[in-house]
Amino acid sequence: LSDFASYPTTSNPNNHLQLNIDVKISDSYETYEWQEPLSEPETEDSEESGIKSDCKKPFICSECGKQFLHNWSLQRHVRLHKCTGVAVQTEEKPFGCDVCGQRFKLNVNLKVHMKVHTGEKPFSCNICQRKFRHQCNLKTHMRVHTGEKPFGCGMCDKKFAQTIHLKTHMRSHTGEKPFVCEVCSKKFSRLRILKSHMRVHTGEKPFDCDVCHKRFSQLGDLKRHKLVHTGEKPFSCSVCGKRFAQRMHFKTHMRIHTGERPFSCDVCGKRFNCKRNLRTHMRVHTGEKPFGCNCDRSLKIHMSIHTGEKPFGCAVCSKSFSQSGILKRHMRIHTGLTPFSCNMCGKRFKCQGNLNSHIRVHSGERPFVCDVCGKRLKSNSNLKNHLRVHTGERPFGCDICDIRFNEEGSLRRHMRCHHVVVVKDL
Repeated sequence: LSDFASYPTTSNPNNHLQLNIDVKISDSYETYEWQEPLSEPETEDSEESGIKSDCKKPFICSECGKQFLHNWSLQRHVRLHKCTGVAVQTEEKPFGCDVCGQRFKLNVNLKVHMKVHTGEKPFSCNICQRKFRHQCNLKTHMRVHTGEKPFGCGMCDKKFAQTIHLKTHMRSHTGEKPFVCEVCSKKFSRLRILKSHMRVHTGEKPFDCDVCHKRFSQLGDLKRHKLVHTGEKPFSCSVCGKRFAQRMHFKTHMRIHTGERPFSCDVCGKRFNCKRNLRTHMRVHTGEKPFGCNCDRSLKIHMSIHTGEKPFGCAVCSKSFSQSGILKRHMRIHTGLTPFSCNMCGKRFKCQGNLNSHIRVHSGERPFVCDVCGKRLKSNSNLKNHLRVHTGERPFGCDICDIRFNEEGSLRRHMRCHHVVVVKDL
C-alpha cells in the first residue's frame, strides 16, 4: 500500500486516487493479521483538505449533473457510467474479482484484494521475518516486538495493541454477547469461544495427545491431560505444601485454608467450598440418586442401619462393624499403624480426617462457621459441639447424679472429679 501513499501533484493528479481506497481486504482476516480499514472521503467535497464548502465546482457530469472540483474527479465518476451503460449512483462497484466475484469501486482496490487469492505477502518483518499481505498488517504486527499498546480501555485502564482486541475486551464491561449458537442458542462474547463451543454439538475432537493418542475437543483439556504423563504439578500450596496439576484444583484447595465457601444452597443456605460438593448436597433436597449399582451391595450396607447387623468383627477386641472399611480403620488402633503424616511437623495419624484437622493447627484455618454467632472452628465436630451452646441440647448424661453435658469430654471430666471410685471400678 505504500506504493499508493503519495499525495497528488499537479504533474500527476491521479496519485491522489490512491488515498481514497475503499478496500475490503478479505471477508475473514487471518489470525494475528487484523486488517485496519482504509478510510475514504464521505463526499467528493472532502477529497482535498482546506476546500471551502461554497467553492465553485466547474466540472459537471453530463449524465447525472453531479459537480466536481477537479477534472480527474469527474473522469473517475464518468467511468462508472461507462461501465454500466446507464446512469448509476457513485456507490456502484464496476471492478469485479474473477475468482470470488467480490466487487470494488476502484481497480487498485481489486489489485489489493487479489493478494488474498494469490497468497502474495510482500511486506516482511525485519525482526522475525514474518510476511504480510498489507503494510497495515505489518505495522500492527510490529507492536508485538515494540510492546506498544496504543488502545486503552476507558473503564479499567487495560491497554491493547489492536483496536479489535479493545472492542472484544469492552464486551466484558457491557456484557454484550453477539455470537449465538444456532443449535442451542447459547450466546458468546467471542467468535473463537463460539467455534470451540460448536464442538460440543459436532463431537469434533481436533486435539490429539502425542503420548496416548487420546483426543480432546479443547486445547486447554489437552494441556491439562498432558500433565498426567509428565507428572508435573506446578501449583503449590504455600500453607501445607500440597501440589496440584491444575489451577482450578489449587484454587479449590486454598479455600480449605481461607475458609471461603462461595457456593450456597438455595434451599437450606448451607455453604460449600466447591461447586461439586454443592451439586452432591442438592440431592438431599431433590432425592436424586444418579449412581445405580448392578449388585445389591449398597442396599445391604444401607439395610444394616435398620437391622443393626454388624458382620465385620475385630479379631482382637471382638468389636463389630457394619462395613469392612470401618473395620480396617479400627484395626489401626491395635496395630499402631499411622499411614498419614504431617509434612510440616512429622506427626502421624491413623486416618486422613485426623490429619486434615491437625493441619489446621499450623495454618490457623477455621473453616467451620457458626451460623448463629459467626464463631469459626477448626473441625466439624467442634462446630456440632458449639451449636449445643445455642440450642441448649445436652445429650451426655451422668448415670449416677443425672447431670447432663453438651460435650462427651465434659462428662468424662465430671466422672473423674466427682465419681472417682465408680470410674476406678469401671
